[in-house]
Parts: sequence; structure tokens; C-alpha cells
Amino acid sequence: MLGTITGDIVGSIYEGQSIKTKIFDLFNPRRYFTDDTVLTIAVADTLLIGF
Repeated sequence: MLGTITGDIVGSIYEGQSIKTKIFDLFNPRRYFTDDTVLTIAVADTLLIGF
């Protein structure tokens, strides 16, 4: 789960773009969490704790 959230935040500035490079800044102040991060946490919370 941490890998999924980290990947979403790191790739957030490239969302909607076709990027082929594997060279990028891991720490960038323009990065942000997206709706995918929120939904991942919500599903995990529901599975672990319930309704």
C-alpha cells in the first residue's frame, strides 16, 4: 500500500502525459496526492475496519 501511494504521489506531476523516461526528480515541491491515493486509503480502511 505504501508503494502504491508513493508511486501515485511521485507520478502526480506527470498524470495525463505520456512519459517514457525513468529519470525524474523523486522529491519535487509540485507533487501532490491525487484521488487515487484517497481511494486507495478508503478501500484499505474499509477492508481493515469495515463499514
